[in-house]
Amino acid sequence: MKLLRQNHPSPASLLAAALLALGADVLPAAPATLKDAYKDHFYVGVAINRTIATGTAVQADNVNRDLNQINQDIATVTEQFNQISPENDLKWQIIQPQAGADGYNFGPGDAYVNFGLTHHMYIVGHVLVWHGQTPNWVFQGTNPPPRMSPPAAPTAPAPGTTNGFGGRRFGRGTGGSFGYNGPRASREELLQRMHDHIATVVGRYKGKIKVWDVVNEAIADGGTNVLRNSLWEQIIGPDFIAKAFKYAHEADPDAILRYNDYSLENPAKRHKLVALIKSLQAQGVPVMAIGSQTHVSVSSPSFAEEDQVLTELETLGLPIHITELDVNGAQGGQRSNSGDVAANATTTQGGLVSNADQRLATAYAGLFRAFVKHEKFVKVVTLWGVNDGVSWRSQGRPLLFDSQDLPKPAFNAVIQAAGMAP
Repeated sequence: MKLLRQNHPSPASLLAAALLALGADVLPAAPATLKDAYKDHFYVGVAINRTIATGTAVQADNVNRDLNQINQDIATVTEQFNQISPENDLKWQIIQPQAGADGYNFGPGDAYVNFGLTHHMYIVGHVLVWHGQTPNWVFQGTNPPPRMSPPAAPTAPAPGTTNGFGGRRFGRGTGGSFGYNGPRASREELLQRMHDHIATVVGRYKGKIKVWDVVNEAIADGGTNVLRNSLWEQIIGPDFIAKAFKYAHEADPDAILRYNDYSLENPAKRHKLVALIKSLQAQGVPVMAIGSQTHVSVSSPSFAEEDQVLTELETLGLPIHITELDVNGAQGGQRSNSGDVAANATTTQGGLVSNADQRLATAYAGLFRAFVKHEKFVKVVTLWGVNDGVSWRSQGRPLLFDSQDLPKPAFNAVIQAAGMAP
């Protein structure tokens, strides 16, 4: 279906018209688009859903947008951003729902990649190996599952963390095999399935997708263990991470391969990340970038706190990608930086904080000032959704554009931060 973008004013033109109505003397001197403002600093990207990639009102990703809204979403994406990440359509459950060479569903992934190529964008692939949104067949086999002790009584997670295995409306999705406890594949069987999946998917988009999230959220939130107790770790062992990176590098030697996780604002989890990556580096594993999801709130982190996060991550000597940025304005989420849907169910409750728009603007300004300060290492900053209407945290109004793609005060703050000294 042909898109009718000419009927929809761009966010930049809407902003300019609004400012012009106030008087020409208040028109901003800074560039009116994010990608122009930061062109000398880093890519500014956005996660897109299937409706944007295809330009149709498909029933996917729980998105309820009509064609006019979708066209406006597309206009905002192409005007404001120069990099894209897929919310769900390259995850294992979507792209290979069934076993074997005939079990792939490449249509949605192809549409996503073609969208990026058409609009000359830097394309990211998300995600190859993860404990969520992986179909049960991947782990099934003939080996009996280990005998499990009775589950302990649940305890509340520490603020800002979660040990839940759940999904997310966007970015993590629902479903997956984290609750699977039937007969299991052997280590060799699971490694072969991982190899074949990575070789097929990465190989298909070789030279087109420039960056891959190879392993996602493998670090434990609490306790002393570095790794999450996932089926990947249980069946293969801790070297599943090294194997995944090896297979991805073989499939596309030119792709940038990154490890991606959330809550790196939490010092304990950040220290685990540093330990994990240093161990992989010592083994010669081709980890080429660190992905920090950066699901934060209007209360935290401040500029100084984000500065500290980035300073510590820089000790690894790798590029840093801010992969899933949003800033929650809901009252319930001011102590959380988790990327888990179980946490999101509570962190978007309670209505918005007071003076939410201004606090959001202040928070985004501080974050982008920190990113600019560390631009030697920060190479990509990706917003997790184009607007509040499609955000997995929609009740927290966490993005730069409202549900109608109109720029919020936070947008202006981010534009201004491009030229501000820390």
